[in-house]
Amino acid sequence: MKKNLMKKAVATGLVLTMVMGGASAAFAKGNDHDDRGKGNNSYTTSINNGKNNNGKISGNIQIRINFDDLKGAQWAMRYIASLASKQVFEGYEDGTFKPDKSVSRIEAITAAVRLMGLREQAESATEMATKLNFKDADKIPAWAVGYVAVALENDLFTESDDSVQPNKEADRLWATTLLVKALKLESEAKAKMNTQLTFKDAKQIPAGSVGYVAVAIEKGLVDGFEDNTFRPNQNVTRAQLAALLDRTGNQMPDDQNSTAGTVNAAVYNNVLPVTKAGVTTNYVLHPDAFILRNGVKVAASAIQVGDEVKVRSFNNQVVFVEVTKMADANQSFDVVGTLNSTTVDGQGKITSISITQTINGVSQTTVYNVAANVALTGNLGNFTPTHVVELKGQNQVVTTIDVK
Repeated sequence: MKKNLMKKAVATGLVLTMVMGGASAAFAKGNDHDDRGKGNNSYTTSINNGKNNNGKISGNIQIRINFDDLKGAQWAMRYIASLASKQVFEGYEDGTFKPDKSVSRIEAITAAVRLMGLREQAESATEMATKLNFKDADKIPAWAVGYVAVALENDLFTESDDSVQPNKEADRLWATTLLVKALKLESEAKAKMNTQLTFKDAKQIPAGSVGYVAVAIEKGLVDGFEDNTFRPNQNVTRAQLAALLDRTGNQMPDDQNSTAGTVNAAVYNNVLPVTKAGVTTNYVLHPDAFILRNGVKVAASAIQVGDEVKVRSFNNQVVFVEVTKMADANQSFDVVGTLNSTTVDGQGKITSISITQTINGVSQTTVYNVAANVALTGNLGNFTPTHVVELKGQNQVVTTIDVK
């Protein structure tokens, strides 16, 4: 068995085709439910930087964020969108996600390996050609062989596992154990085997699994139900697995297409300016980007100056934004910079203003929205590009322009 591999950033440009339900898993060639390139979801972005198993460019790839049947699973929407943006977990070709559908073990293993950033390795020709020693190796779909091999190399199975049971529905206890192992927390789990769990049905959890449940609860991966039960033998739904996967992923090194920072100006022309360590980067938002603020999906215009955000990009466009900490609702600003330009409406009123500032030795340009009743003061004869202006306002909107 190979040594454990370092967790890598989630590889970009790989086919986003994880279908987590029934026997129709993605990569099953010739399957009528194979969803590669056939999606009609409400958000589909085609890109051209994918690789096949031989490392060669493989044509258009699609990433889907929004699904048509999540009204009954609003609580899971954020997790589902987050995983889709990381190319870990997707939906069906008809635009649905089927949040209440149970998932199989092979599908959960596949998602866990992808979450660990090992998708490219799992889909390599070398791993897919592995001769597995499980008793039921002949029941493992060809597309999943590499995933099982990588799962073995990363200790997602135990020494006593002699079968994969790929088509068996995954239950809550099994899925929880799998993801604790994916986090490389098995030693912590073993140290907690004597924990006294307080669930009403704690006796249904085998002694050898108590530590895994204890660690999962401690790390915030999973919790019980309102009646204080854990229900270890209950099948995991696609929505529940999405929550488990996303919570697990938040404790792994984030992928190379994700960054965090503070919004320093209003979204303008679909551009989101985010400052990190004194450097501002202008991120282009996909028109249908999934934006989460205060636990609710919102429009880009709802993002506030001062919001702390995590953004995830795909094909040089931001497809997922999560506000991790909201700005003060009454936040005001007072900035000085060099005027670049203004835009006006049909009545000649200023609707936005662009200025350049030097912050920590770095020159950055910021665009601000302007209030309809903005006060224009100072030396108005100098209200032209390259002259200095002071902008005051609140909640992303300039209310006073003072020309120096």
